[in-house]
Amino acid sequence: MKFTSRITVQGIKGSKGQLESGQSYDSTKIYVQTALDDSKGMGKGFATAEYNFGTSDEYHKYKHLPFPLDCEAELEIVTNGKTQKTQIVSLRPLEVTKQAKGA
Repeated sequence: MKFTSRITVQGIKGSKGQLESGQSYDSTKIYVQTALDDSKGMGKGFATAEYNFGTSDEYHKYKHLPFPLDCEAELEIVTNGKTQKTQIVSLRPLEVTKQAKGA
């Protein structure tokens, strides 16, 4: 199931290389502002949730932008039949903050 949502990306980290075993890796992780669960009255504010987001090429597409970055994200809920997870399929940065434009 795919859907879109407005999110705030707090940070992005690309990683590419080769392990000592010879296995290659190439990934990007994004860190999204996520509300803390206050259903029991013991959480308030925000934390960041980490999502995998493609290869290190994705990092290079966004690294020049100011963070935090408001985006429209396409997300997808997937399952292996037992558990489900939400993954980010695409990002579209929204208006860059006024402070960044004036700088």
